[in-house]
Amino acid sequence: MKTFRYMAPLVVGVMVSVAGCSSSDDAEEQAALANMGAQQMYQQAQQNMQAGNFSAASNTLSALDSRYPFGPLSHQVQLDLIYSYYKSGKIDETIATIDRFIRLNPNHSDIDYAFYMRGLVNMEADSNLFQELMNIDRDDRDPAKSRQAFDDFRRLIQQYPDSKYAADARKRMMFIKNRLASYEIAIAKFYMRREAYVAAANRGRYVIEHFPDSDQVQRALEIMVSSYEELGLTELRDNAMKTLKLNYPDSRYIG
Repeated sequence: MKTFRYMAPLVVGVMVSVAGCSSSDDAEEQAALANMGAQQMYQQAQQNMQAGNFSAASNTLSALDSRYPFGPLSHQVQLDLIYSYYKSGKIDETIATIDRFIRLNPNHSDIDYAFYMRGLVNMEADSNLFQELMNIDRDDRDPAKSRQAFDDFRRLIQQYPDSKYAADARKRMMFIKNRLASYEIAIAKFYMRREAYVAAANRGRYVIEHFPDSDQVQRALEIMVSSYEELGLTELRDNAMKTLKLNYPDSRYIG
């Protein structure tokens, strides 16, 4: 904590300096864009994208989209803007642009791409800054964004089963299933530590019923066996143990 406190004045100074430069750069960029036509602006955005400068590309594309919302390039501009926002890490802007594209162009040939990108953005939004900086993977963090991503990918597959993005969407849905199942197991463990065995068993059963193809089934069964044992529910314990023995004979809970 002391290290961060001592660094604060320096960080603020750097931020002020960068902000000053950024304001100047933005003004120059806006002045240059004002003298460009639609095709020139689009070419500029493409050059920025090819150079990996997606922030500049998104600025140009956004200006182009505002100035020529119904031009011949409008659909492609919106699609490129989705990708540029995504690559710039601008989650809210990406989702807003995707939703607008879907709402205004429900029959567009690239609508499947929009749904795919929505799932991808929500999936990646499940990770936060501190987890990335500290390399921490917390199974008990709120999986709301993962659930939304799962729904996005499911909608893509249901409505556009032949989409070229469908196969990757299915793989990502499997990853998300494991993520959601891990969350349920983390909560079940919390209940176990609090001796709330009914709640723990219910979480374990939820995993078995809703994520039977996830990698957390064994742990769910083990939690159910332990919880029912503590509750004195012999028949339920024996049923869970039977399933555990049948599918995971090497479990340490089998004695």
